[in-house]
Amino acid sequence: MSAPIIQGWCPGALRPMLSGDGLVVRIRAQGGRLEPETLRGIADLARRFGNGLIDLSARANLQLRGATEATHAPLIDGLRALSLIDASPEAEARRNIIVTPFWAEGDGSADLAARLAKALAQADAPQTPGKFGYAVDTGPAPVLSDVSADIRIERDTSGNLILRADGSDAALPVTPATAVPAALDLARWFLASGGAPSGRGRMAAHLARGATLPETFRPIPRRNGAPAPAPGPLPQGFLAAFAFGQIDAETLGALAGLGPIRLTPWRMVLIEGATTAPAIPGLITDPADPILNVTACTGAPGCPQALGETRALARRIAPLVPKGTLLHVSGCAKGCAHPGKADFALTATLDGFKGARNATAAEAAARPSTVPVGPSDLSLWLNQPTAPEKP
Repeated sequence: MSAPIIQGWCPGALRPMLSGDGLVVRIRAQGGRLEPETLRGIADLARRFGNGLIDLSARANLQLRGATEATHAPLIDGLRALSLIDASPEAEARRNIIVTPFWAEGDGSADLAARLAKALAQADAPQTPGKFGYAVDTGPAPVLSDVSADIRIERDTSGNLILRADGSDAALPVTPATAVPAALDLARWFLASGGAPSGRGRMAAHLARGATLPETFRPIPRRNGAPAPAPGPLPQGFLAAFAFGQIDAETLGALAGLGPIRLTPWRMVLIEGATTAPAIPGLITDPADPILNVTACTGAPGCPQALGETRALARRIAPLVPKGTLLHVSGCAKGCAHPGKADFALTATLDGFKGARNATAAEAAARPSTVPVGPSDLSLWLNQPTAPEKP
């Protein structure tokens, strides 16, 4: 098995990441919300300076693909004109915030996210590792519990605000006025207590190694989280998905005609105020669509680390996946599209695809034998209670 390269950081706009189809330029939308005029501007920039493909990331960001060294500077100028660029790469990396897309006017979520973003933009804000992030999960029910974040602003069972360190049952009671300063203090504690040796580290791993939170934190029960949402109408609007979380510039431009959108960490968008499924090609609006049972990374040739093509295979497999289960097709052992365990994991290796049940991409890649990827073989592998290993 060829070991993938762990970058330890996420792409940004000012610090893009090179992929197989050019530079990946990540847009961190303020509050996870984009107005129609901004959507039209992004779609135009994606066509002019990229290859027109846009990814929806698991951190509720947009990623423009296909930029080059020559087009990156004018792309940044265009994004800056849309107020989408931070003052520096360091400020951009710090502003790693996921906001519940189901906030309502007056519930304080949008205001908390805006004040947190402003605080992280200050020069004295804690310079946490590139993957370190914040979640503002203060809507009607918690929905970000399974989404990657290190510091969480939540509500307790009585509806009061609390600050929680990821990976801990302990939390700190806060108010709308103290939540943001307390979040930055917790980030500073993380750094000062050795949470980021060599510039890398996550909160849950730090606590698992034995770090003890400040004494002001105490056990506070969690609210029951809501299940992962599916496409369809919601009180805030209509939730629409895209195959493998990828959209083209034309579709993004068409969405602009429907009103503001909120980005989600489930690679879907919430179209504010919409009550019915939009008639736009490329949108997945049926919660029973089999493509929703499969996740797949960019794969080869779009990702230089991928050892196999993924998305065409995933499309072929999707109708075979048992209902209520998830298949993850990964181009390498990193498993970027789904870092956790999936009901079924297929990972490309130098020897071919290897598979495992209830496994991560890395665990599947470590299996000794490959899985043939023909339809009959995969149907057998996916649907037998115990799938036989293929030599």
